Amino acid sequence: MGERPQVSAVEYHDRTKHSPKSVREGGHRLDFDNKPTPYKVYEDLPSRSLPDPLEPAEPALAAIAEPTPDGDPARAPDVEALTALCQYAAGITKELEVYGERREFRAAAATGALYHVDLHVVTGDLQGREGDGLEAGVYHFDPRSRSLDVLRRGDYRGVLAEASAYGSVADAPLSVVATSTWWRNAWKYQERTFRHAFWDSGTILANLLAVAHALELRAEVVTGFADEPVVELLGIDPEREAPLELVAVGAGEEAPEPPAVESIDPDTAPLSPTEQAFPLIHDAWAAGVLADGAAAEAWRRDRPEGPIGTRDPGDGERVPLEPVGRETASSRPLENTIVRRGSCREYDREPISFRQLSTVLDRAVRGVPMDVRGEHEETARTEEPPLSFVDPYLLVNAVEGLEPGAYHYHPAEGELERLRAGECRREAGHLALDQRLGLDAAVCVYFLTDLEAIVDALGDRGYRVAQLEAALTAGRLYLATYAHRTLGGTGLTFYDDVITDFFEPRAAGQTPMFLYTLGRPA
Repeated sequence: MGERPQVSAVEYHDRTKHSPKSVREGGHRLDFDNKPTPYKVYEDLPSRSLPDPLEPAEPALAAIAEPTPDGDPARAPDVEALTALCQYAAGITKELEVYGERREFRAAAATGALYHVDLHVVTGDLQGREGDGLEAGVYHFDPRSRSLDVLRRGDYRGVLAEASAYGSVADAPLSVVATSTWWRNAWKYQERTFRHAFWDSGTILANLLAVAHALELRAEVVTGFADEPVVELLGIDPEREAPLELVAVGAGEEAPEPPAVESIDPDTAPLSPTEQAFPLIHDAWAAGVLADGAAAEAWRRDRPEGPIGTRDPGDGERVPLEPVGRETASSRPLENTIVRRGSCREYDREPISFRQLSTVLDRAVRGVPMDVRGEHEETARTEEPPLSFVDPYLLVNAVEGLEPGAYHYHPAEGELERLRAGECRREAGHLALDQRLGLDAAVCVYFLTDLEAIVDALGDRGYRVAQLEAALTAGRLYLATYAHRTLGGTGLTFYDDVITDFFEPRAAGQTPMFLYTLGRPA
């Protein structure tokens, strides 16, 4: 068989757009007898149980408001901190009865509650506070038992350091690798799973970064790395499961030289009776692959300064936000917020306050610590805007003190620019795939980018970056929303080009990456 033709990021995005016609004529039916398990289960690997996690007690609104990889450089993660990072990012936080069935729900939002993103840990030796530490190794976090599956023993941090050619990874005591197992999401969403890989890893990493901040640990998301060495290290097949991001946690001595990586192929339990492949997903992933550390370093270094894919402000009327100060903000701890967080299934139409909306936007939309935004310890990109690759637009329908209408949010100035006035409930529902949640939400937040500009500047891998910045920011919106006792929120699927058309002329040439809604839960 010959090789499949390469699919560019732009082509993939265009081929997976929703429109009223495509949704109406789509013939996909869910086969519940073939539904995949939401867990990756190794058949015969040894495991290491984890202790109780540290409780990130810092207020959620403070924990998420950190755009740089801040933290105490003298503070090294220990086993209890590692447990907290994994548990509150990807662990099971509640069990609920749904349609007569007990179902387990995780710490971060996931499309369809299918939980196709797994966390792996590559670490040096870690100390333990109340018992044995953790030996250096490569591990997979199993949320079912809150334990680590042992993939490799020994210090392999140098493999990630070499693959990324990035200082934060080289001196991190541990790094987390997020992967997606395609079929676990494609069972329902088919080829759109490559989008969802970044939507769902983004919400997970938003939690992870907030926990790291609450524990005073330095943490930074790394999007530029050679993919094949990570694939080999984890023993995965990118046709089925592929690496998405690294997160470097903590700072310390530089990782040792990478050891030889022997091939492994650990057995995993079948996901479902018949696993199906959607080649377009892997092809879209493969289009953005980087060959080696030198290529990753060049990709990162050659990125133009300043925002890419966004639109300049216009001359519309400005409305300054009115967020609460730190001393009067909700003090709900991050741990409680993560456990409380859900995905709202019904809104009433009671308005939220402008101060609540202002506080949610102010704390959540400050930028994310991400390598492609610049190595903060080496270059002073102090002029980098809060968002580098996506623009937030709002449809406001029920906010006390704020006129209903369409807005362009400018986070650097903390201002909303009014694009048009008037209630837009019918339009909000239509844009959200004609879902009632969009119609009833107090506010809909859309993240758009100019994908052509992104790819011109960052190549096909830039698609991952734009999707991830939107999803990470949406993950922080979730936490900021649920830090308020009376608010709820959820992400929604959408009609792509209809959103662009609605926000034109400002959004001309842009395409939506993520839609988040918030309001008062019914």
